[in-house]
Amino acid sequence: QVQLQESGPGLVQPSQTLSCIVSGFRLDASIAWFRQFPGQDREAVACVSTMDGGPHYAESVKGRFTISRDHAQNTVYLQMNGLKLEDTAKYYCAADQLLLRPCEPQYYDTWGQGIQVTVSS
Repeated sequence: QVQLQESGPGLVQPSQTLSCIVSGFRLDASIAWFRQFPGQDREAVACVSTMDGGPHYAESVKGRFTISRDHAQNTVYLQMNGLKLEDTAKYYCAADQLLLRPCEPQYYDTWGQGIQVTVSS
């Protein structure tokens, strides 16, 4: 059985970390974080393994967010620093058993339920 479970604070301070417990996937599976703004499609935030070797980051978060994977804990993290109001969105953890998947949502077949992240001024 494969499943993803995100966790983290909803109302965030300037720096916060989201966690995703990844169950049932091979250690080198493709794992990623996506986010969705109201009325828009999901967009990539960060991906661990990509065709060009990864990790891959969206331009809007590059230098502020860091994706990492702890194999011993079966957990993927998204460290978010320098949070901005425009980072407010619902964040999803996603995974695919195939390796080196492109950092685009259509290539990931298993999703967590998502976690709302709200950045306050």
